[in-house]
Amino acid sequence: MIFFCKNHVHPCLLCLGIVVLVAISGCVEEKKHPESTCLACHEAMADSSHQMSCTVCHQGNAESSEIAEAHVNLIAQPAHPDNISTICAECHREQADSLPQSLHYTQKNLVNLVRKGFGAKEDIPNLLEIPVIENPETPLELSEDLLRRRCLRCHLFSSGDEYSATKHGTGCAACHLNYQDGELSSHAFSATPQDTACLSCHYGNRVGFDYYGRFEHDFNHEYRTPYSAADFTDRPYGVDYHDLAADVHQRRGMLCVDCHGAELMTSYGSDLPNTMSKPEAKTCSSCHEKTLLEMELPSGVTPTPDGYSFTSKSGSSHALPVMKNRAHEIYQAVSCQVCHAQWSFNDTGTNLLRSDLDDYYSWDRLTVQGSKEVETLLEHNLDYDKDELPPEMSDKITGDMRLGIWYKGFVMRRWEEPLLGRADDGTIQVVRPKLDISLSWIDEDEEVHFDSIPSLAPNQGKVPYTPHTTGPAGIYYEQRLRDFLRSEEASQDSK
Repeated sequence: MIFFCKNHVHPCLLCLGIVVLVAISGCVEEKKHPESTCLACHEAMADSSHQMSCTVCHQGNAESSEIAEAHVNLIAQPAHPDNISTICAECHREQADSLPQSLHYTQKNLVNLVRKGFGAKEDIPNLLEIPVIENPETPLELSEDLLRRRCLRCHLFSSGDEYSATKHGTGCAACHLNYQDGELSSHAFSATPQDTACLSCHYGNRVGFDYYGRFEHDFNHEYRTPYSAADFTDRPYGVDYHDLAADVHQRRGMLCVDCHGAELMTSYGSDLPNTMSKPEAKTCSSCHEKTLLEMELPSGVTPTPDGYSFTSKSGSSHALPVMKNRAHEIYQAVSCQVCHAQWSFNDTGTNLLRSDLDDYYSWDRLTVQGSKEVETLLEHNLDYDKDELPPEMSDKITGDMRLGIWYKGFVMRRWEEPLLGRADDGTIQVVRPKLDISLSWIDEDEEVHFDSIPSLAPNQGKVPYTPHTTGPAGIYYEQRLRDFLRSEEASQDSK
């Protein structure tokens, strides 16, 4: 008997089945099949919602036991963005339709932030629109080469950098399939993405890593600031890190997706078709301000005799504090993290050099670059018993190799009291020197085309930032504000 998935062109006759298919968004039940040629070679146990023929997602030919024949028309990465609309969408149409407009998919905020810092006048809609530039003629073109070949190692089209904690799937699988030690650990899709999936991209001195209280060291042992005498050997994220104070929500057992939910994977706004549900976006106030709680309870929040409680998707549950301190009424034009952030990343003087030279000795003590590709090339070419590899680096979108290696260094790396600034609406908030960047390029003939060209971003490259290092405001929160207001006043007086 043949059973079909709704709208699917492939019969489930090729089911190598193990158990009955659970209906998802219109998929119909599928009977067991007595044999499994795919599973004779591949150990893959799917979750209860995906107990279907391997060929439904991967296609290929399950009737053949010959490898070449079995793999004809095989789709190795069915959840890759190139395949989502034809594979995943068969059962998950709403998610597949909205994903291409999401920030995780387009990366347009990150991409355009950097491009504008180096002279771009108009935004581009997504990372795929970044021009391919082999011989940059302007700082903007140089920054676009930087983005394609050094920065964009983490996006839904990529399986991540080659470190053990940074490998992940592509497309939907980036969040919903679990990896361990750089390998796919299970074919069971997780409806609730785990923090390990989030951290496979949100690591280094960026938002996400701070949620766990992690501060990335400088690169090689000799250059670490603050210096550590510890003997670090395993670098799952490419660079060692200090363990600092983690965010109070993380210490309570909350997951990233408790606050950052479906809005991250949808267009999150008017671009969504009217037939689609608008996702909930939690804010500090929606969970901690009593008047808002009385109007609407966010998901996971329930009333109790003493107030409210919150139940995480991890299963942990705890009392939910509501705002009572008079400071919340006095300082209404102040973001929460101005007072509640325990610390913040403040890396300054980020220097990025594209070198087309085959001179590697200068980098002998800077081989740990936070990029497996650069690190591998340096270690290989500094071993004079090996044949030298050309100074080339891959395009992280197409995979094409092009001349030039992007090296990275810093003037200073620190965790400190958060820096404060003002948003466009006048609100006081935390900022960090995210665009305190300079770019250089020396070609294979030793001609310097660009020499430490700084970003054009205002305010010394400081941009708004939300440290995920939440904790009690403590007794010095007002001092932070007073110091900022005093320095702001002094700056105005000097003009």
